[in-house]
Amino acid sequence: MADTHSNSATKVVSITSGKGGVGKTAVVANIGICLARLGNKVLILDADLGLANVDVVFGLTPAYNLNHFFSGETDLESIMVKGPHDIRILPAGSGLQSFIQLDSDHKLKLLDGLDSLNIDFDYLLIDTEAGISENVTYFNTAAQEILLVTTPDPTAITDVYALMKLLSTRYHEKHFNLAVNMVANEEEALDVYRKLSIVSNRYLDISIDYFGSIPYDRQMSEAIRKQQAIVELYPQGAIASAFAALAERIVTITSRRYPKGSVQFFWKQLLQADPG
Repeated sequence: MADTHSNSATKVVSITSGKGGVGKTAVVANIGICLARLGNKVLILDADLGLANVDVVFGLTPAYNLNHFFSGETDLESIMVKGPHDIRILPAGSGLQSFIQLDSDHKLKLLDGLDSLNIDFDYLLIDTEAGISENVTYFNTAAQEILLVTTPDPTAITDVYALMKLLSTRYHEKHFNLAVNMVANEEEALDVYRKLSIVSNRYLDISIDYFGSIPYDRQMSEAIRKQQAIVELYPQGAIASAFAALAERIVTITSRRYPKGSVQFFWKQLLQADPG
């Protein structure tokens, strides 16, 4: 599944967090729309396989989800639903334990399914579940770029550090990107970045790029209730500008960097080009 316009493989970005409640899925949805507005074809994979909610954020009611795909009932093309700005979403199931933990066969099935999709995407955004489960580490190590989402809450900062520590010490991830959500001002976000950088420099052999901040906005709750992305509901607001800046940052970073050297879960032409 390559982008035929640019002759480059689909760019895969995992969006992840150490704990729930930091607004990660809303970040995924709004960045997805902003990337689409920039002329990109965007696919969102809901990788929270037990508590799916990307479709809920967009106000969609899919007939099928990844549970149907993994059980062999249907293919990925059939479960894919269309969101705003022609974004495509691969919805996960909710409240079912059948495929919460992916085994190697499920991972290979997902790779084959993604590779066989008939649409060429510029970006695949993976909305991981919160925490440090094996699924979380799998999808993060599979992606070209990892975007960590946290808030200024001390527990959120502690948990996102724990996720970086696990990914770096056990899975040899060396580079992370950080977005700080629900901030009062930019200085508060930069303070979170400084704290994480200081402790990471002391104890971990990693680098963290600061991607930016997203201001706290009470209208976000309204957008979630209305099942609309806030960049659509309030396109002139400061929060919409923040999401647009994050999307532009993703475009800049992914166009500049080479993919990671390990075998990753996305497209076969990339795996075939991988000497490892």
